[in-house]
Formats: sequence, structure tokens, C-alpha cells
Amino acid sequence: MTIYVLRHGVAEERREGRPDATRALTPPGKQKLRAVLRLAKETGVAPDIILTSPLTRALETAEMAREILGCRKKPAVTKALLPASSPGGVWKEISATKMSSVLIAGHEPLLSHVISFLLKCPALQIDLKKGALVRVDIASSESSASGTLKWMLTPKLAGS
Repeated sequence: MTIYVLRHGVAEERREGRPDATRALTPPGKQKLRAVLRLAKETGVAPDIILTSPLTRALETAEMAREILGCRKKPAVTKALLPASSPGGVWKEISATKMSSVLIAGHEPLLSHVISFLLKCPALQIDLKKGALVRVDIASSESSASGTLKWMLTPKLAGS
């Protein structure tokens, strides 16, 4: 199984009286995200399914990934990718898809914890930039994951 971990792009600033969940991507955030996703497409990234957090910035990120990477299915929204969720819960969602290639779109620090969980290295510190995409290949069973980090692509590396 191949798992792609995509952190949402740069979003609007927090504002008093406005729910955090409704913050949308900024135009520069979309531009940087497009650069990462276009480069990923050139390297053959084509997930079978996209799972996303229900927060606006993650939904927008997942939809951009679907469009650019050519995923036929609409992103599946899951509460397992909410910021306060657990890596084990995310793994349960991923493994339940029964797909060979899954992209998850969400938030920090959850996504870094998910990567550490997949690599069986809980002490691993990952600096996952906004708009970054990570590939982890998994030798798995439904109850556990044993992953290999293949690459990380950041907006800076993608030329944005």
C-alpha cells in the first residue's frame, strides 16, 4: 500500500468571531499547493482514494489534489482526520479503504504523528510544511503498519 500524506495549504489567518473550521486557502496557498501537486502528478502520483478532514482548508486541498492528480472519486470526508484525532484512528480509516494507494489531507500536528506511527518511530520529529506531500510505502495487515519513507515534496522543492 502507498500512503500519501498531504498537509493543507496556507490558509486565512484566524479571526475573532470566525470559526477555525471555516478558514479557507489563500491564493498564495493555492499556488504553492498546485506546484506540489503538479510535480507529484509528473512523478506518477495517482491515488485510488482521497480521505480528508472536514475543515474547509483541508477540503479545498483534497479537491485540488483530486483535480490535479486525476482521482475519479470525490474526496471522502472523515472525522478521523480532524486535528485532535489519533494516528491509530487514521490508520484504521486508511486500512478500511482496502485500496492500494490512499492520499490523506489534513492538519498538523496530526499528520506528522501519523507519519511517525506508520514508520513505527514515535520519537521521530517531522517538520511538515503547509502544502507538503509525503509518500510512505506500507507492508501491512489490518491491525498494524510498517512503513518506509520514500520521499517528501515541499512547495520550496516544487519551485514555489
